[in-house]
Amino acid sequence: MSVFTTKDGTEIFYKDWGQGQPVVFSHGWPLSADAWDAQMMFLGTLGYRVIAHDRRGHGRSSQTWEGNDMDTYADDLAELLTALNVQGAVLVGHSTGGGEVARYIGRHGTSRLAKAVLLSAVPPLMLKTPANPNGTPLEAFDGIRAGVLADRAQYFKDLTMPFYGYNREGAKISKGIRNSFWRQSMQASIKASFDCIKQFSETDFTEDLKKFDIPTLIAHGDDDQIVPIGAAAMLSSKLVPGATLKIYPGAPHGLAETRRDEFNADLLAFIKS
Repeated sequence: MSVFTTKDGTEIFYKDWGQGQPVVFSHGWPLSADAWDAQMMFLGTLGYRVIAHDRRGHGRSSQTWEGNDMDTYADDLAELLTALNVQGAVLVGHSTGGGEVARYIGRHGTSRLAKAVLLSAVPPLMLKTPANPNGTPLEAFDGIRAGVLADRAQYFKDLTMPFYGYNREGAKISKGIRNSFWRQSMQASIKASFDCIKQFSETDFTEDLKKFDIPTLIAHGDDDQIVPIGAAAMLSSKLVPGATLKIYPGAPHGLAETRRDEFNADLLAFIKS
């Protein structure tokens, strides 16, 4: 396996395939780099260098007790890009990975980047607060925590239904995609899975988004039941200078799988633009 060791001794698994301009992917909770297989195969065969890592505590990376926080995730990503000598990259983040991308730019700037993509991403802030009235109430995230602690195997299996919009009338359900989600989720440690809930729900990325100074695509489905578009992409697109907003009508949170051909084409067009 390809791994590198961070300054605090954590082993981070990564895939680094192909040659050409690098496209670097950050996955959502509680998944792994495997969530990007469709995009990495698509771009890799077109001559791009595609890179994806398992966030600490997830997938094949070390299951750390400490460091399961957004600042550390962003710093791990920075160490990865340095270790692989990545320059001129397109940085793509889905859901929690979108928060990781935002925090990376907020903490480390864009000197290694050419463009950024936030897909179904959690910024600027998921949590409902007086200043963010359209956010999701804390009780919903407490429910996620309770589900993970009580029976995370069943919780993750159930989560696949709204995640991919499979609970919508007429949806074409893929048992394989559901099984893949469950497999990736169960690779993550329960500690990292639990800690990360607070990170994706309560971290305010507003100031990070204001530091974006590269072309940015913000893409989101308007039927996202996990990260509702109103408090996410609709606000982020106003905070990122010059951002391009792409709305997928009727698309769920996991549209990189359910609408892979459409998203891949849009991703390629943005990279080449």
